[in-house]
Amino acid sequence: MLRLRNAHISYSGPQILADLVKATPQIASSTRIALLPIYVLQLVLRWFLIAPRRLRETFRQYLKLLRTRRRSRVPRFYFADASANAVAAKVSITSSLLKEYCPSRLLFNGHLQTAYGAYGDFSSIDRVVYDSRKLIRLMDGGTLSLDFTPPEDERRIPDDTPVVVTFHGLTGGSNEAYIRSIIVPATAPRDEGGLGYRAVVVNFRGCAGTPVTSEQLYHCGNTDDARQALMYIAKRYPRARLIGLGFSLGANVLVRYLAQEGEESRLVAGCALGCPWDLKSVSYKLSNGAWIDRMYSRTLAHNMATLIKRNADKLANNPKLSEALPYLLALPSPTLWDFDRYYAYEEKAHGNCAFQSPGDFYRWASSHYVLSDVRVPLLAINADDDPIVRDLPLDVGGNPLVSLVVTRGGGHLGWFASENKGNLTRRRRTRWVKQPVLEWLRAVGEELAVDLPRGRPLCTNDTYVTEFGRPDLGFKEIDGGGKFRGETLRIEGTVLGF
Repeated sequence: MLRLRNAHISYSGPQILADLVKATPQIASSTRIALLPIYVLQLVLRWFLIAPRRLRETFRQYLKLLRTRRRSRVPRFYFADASANAVAAKVSITSSLLKEYCPSRLLFNGHLQTAYGAYGDFSSIDRVVYDSRKLIRLMDGGTLSLDFTPPEDERRIPDDTPVVVTFHGLTGGSNEAYIRSIIVPATAPRDEGGLGYRAVVVNFRGCAGTPVTSEQLYHCGNTDDARQALMYIAKRYPRARLIGLGFSLGANVLVRYLAQEGEESRLVAGCALGCPWDLKSVSYKLSNGAWIDRMYSRTLAHNMATLIKRNADKLANNPKLSEALPYLLALPSPTLWDFDRYYAYEEKAHGNCAFQSPGDFYRWASSHYVLSDVRVPLLAINADDDPIVRDLPLDVGGNPLVSLVVTRGGGHLGWFASENKGNLTRRRRTRWVKQPVLEWLRAVGEELAVDLPRGRPLCTNDTYVTEFGRPDLGFKEIDGGGKFRGETLRIEGTVLGF
């Protein structure tokens, strides 16, 4: 037996490759294997020789990326005035934005964060009791529901206490976990660590059990429903500061309302979380992207289709929608773009302007292009791995009143982080975004100098309360509602979290 010790064989990779290639025809003839062309075999063998080196390089790049992302977990800030003094002044009131956001280890990308927010069980946390639901009938026959908390029979708070006016996401409502995660600590008593504020969730037509009493639903470009809800809240609490808080589609409505009202806004400030900004970009990229993008698009379209099918008898009376309704009900698995091919520009005609395509409507309804018109402080927070929102207005419209914060991770309305206690799979996951939003609400609710009342004067006629200069907008309160727990409200057929 031949033994080799401390032997060094100088045999290079190309030599091994050449010998293998030369020996291949002989091996093939003896084994009767039909060979590929020699150059193809050379490519395959060369790949096997260099693959380990490529794997090592890829792994090193991955580790470098992890270290880079770990060092830059502090959110990025975008302001119109980038001077150091301006940045320091704006972020000082929300000091938690200067700290790192470290996503949960099990929810390490935007898809997992978004999925957990949609399918996670949050029924045992952030429990909230809403006061008797207030129903208001609008002049076009539609109905909105407003859920106030805390209940007046449980805790009396002064009438000048700030009110957090909340707008939910697509087909959402006051039962959404992302809403409860903010308004529960915002309305908790000060001696329990809360802000002691009052909060109200504006449920759009057909959402969260709100009855559909007209032939029209809400949409992402309609701010009149929010405007009339704010008229009711301002009449109910004329001495209170109203602070806007919007999530996803509700954030788009909030920003557009602030831009349209300008100096006459009834809201003294706003906070927009997960705002979609450029709706055309969102809908087109989700509907024409990879399979997972189309999955998000179909989920969102399914939620809207469920709402329409549930109220088809009322909506059939809408002449703008009656022709499109059969197509909507027949679509088996529509995307947002397919869905709005019939719905967006058929039903959502704005005044005398008829939209020729969903793209025209989306551009009109987007908040991306109106940021420059906002005249109150606005804080917007988005995640850089949001699978739904890709394009952000990093120039903030050149508006010094707007602050955009972009986090490293967080998904769409997720921002879950794990507490450093217990087993990794059993750790409680809290929403990191809660603390900076609460700090913002405290700052604008207590430190911001404002003149009250705000907005146009209200006028009362025989039936409706209207706004000066807008006789076509008005409301009246009707009977209905009742006290209920927000986490127990279930809406069949829709996916929560969006």
